[in-house]
Amino acid sequence: MCGLFGIRSPERDVARLTYFGLFALQHRGQESAGIAVSDNGRLTTLRDMGLVTQVFDEQKLRGLHGQLAIGHTRYSTTGSSQWWNAQPLVQHGGARTIALGHNGNLTNAAELRDELAADGHRLATTADTEVIAALIANDPAPLGEAVANTMRRLDGAFSVVALSEGRLIAFRDPRGMRPLSLGRLDGDWVVASETCALDLVGAEVEREVRPGELLLVDEDVVTRQVVPEDDGGALCIFEFFYLARPDSRLSGVEVHGARVRMGERLAEEAPVEADLVMPIPDSGTPAAIGFSRASNIPFSEGLIKNRYVGRTFIQPDQGLREQGIRLKFNPLAEVSGKRIVAVDDSIVRGNTTRQIVQMLFDAGAAEVHVRVSAPPVISQCYYGIDFADPDELIAAKKTVEEVREHIGATSLAYLSLDGLQASTRRPASQFCRACLTRDYPTAIPREARKLQFEAV
Repeated sequence: MCGLFGIRSPERDVARLTYFGLFALQHRGQESAGIAVSDNGRLTTLRDMGLVTQVFDEQKLRGLHGQLAIGHTRYSTTGSSQWWNAQPLVQHGGARTIALGHNGNLTNAAELRDELAADGHRLATTADTEVIAALIANDPAPLGEAVANTMRRLDGAFSVVALSEGRLIAFRDPRGMRPLSLGRLDGDWVVASETCALDLVGAEVEREVRPGELLLVDEDVVTRQVVPEDDGGALCIFEFFYLARPDSRLSGVEVHGARVRMGERLAEEAPVEADLVMPIPDSGTPAAIGFSRASNIPFSEGLIKNRYVGRTFIQPDQGLREQGIRLKFNPLAEVSGKRIVAVDDSIVRGNTTRQIVQMLFDAGAAEVHVRVSAPPVISQCYYGIDFADPDELIAAKKTVEEVREHIGATSLAYLSLDGLQASTRRPASQFCRACLTRDYPTAIPREARKLQFEAV
């Protein structure tokens, strides 16, 4: 996960624009946020734990001056959720200083850390991001060559923005596993994880950064295909049915439209007699709209989501903790006496879905039919989604009927893999679908625990 933003604009307030870009990418990471600026080559970074609005205020933004900026919102997948792992990270190396933000997961991070240690380079964090920064910072070659050399040594998923030597840097892994787009704000260049961030700051989308491509931005963009594209790419399909914002475009396809098509296909594959189709908000909403359209069952909100909850650093007391999911959701009276189709985007661990189903029955629902607009998640992700332990995945060890019993639903059905793929309107060869198929596009790392470097 994680959100990236970068801009070069000598005439604009780049820190403020980056702040708003991160605001559009808050859904990609809610643990920490940071902005780094370059003022005639001098780097200044401000990063802290919390949401974008918790980390930055007017006074802090006024203190960030420069012509270039990068920003990052973090969702930790390697390294603990601690301040020292917040990004952008600043690395002072033997060749240069670099500020860098990373979205993805390196599958050879352990080997690269060992090599850096053998060369006498000490790492101060437990995030794989620092490995990337250290390799670039300590390479004596010119900046473009140093970045290219580093790209060739990395394996796994990596979309990166960075600042060094007065230039904005952006690059993407050869499989294009994590998204990254390039835009223009009048004559200025902008990069972002998702097109919704470009939209928010008023930038026009130029194109996606190509898999394996390196961008060096000063007055213009110098592009270089460092690593050949890997058989058309392997964009994470989880982006399409869950992670990306619905108003973003991935591979030229609007995410909302794809999710509506998932719901329509789901209604064809798993019809049910019911009175009401409702989403499990927010990510289940487009598919619920599609299911309703295809089935001619009325659509309505049955759960109201408290959108101010999100991630919080204030833990509820025991009484509220036992209420669990009610911190986020509350059912409407409309569900009483109705046969409900509850549409969600995925079931990962199953505990939240079980609580929601029970909540709907407690509110008087006669039947609760759960429909999931993706296939079962059966295998861990090594590329930037935080479910590394197969024991956490309910569908990895239970049949559909056993999952239904666990969540307490009247019935349960998932969208087929073919149905999901057809909804993206892109071929399977362009995606990583390993969490659904166990077919990985890279060698599986020897160690995949999130906290694998905490004791190093």
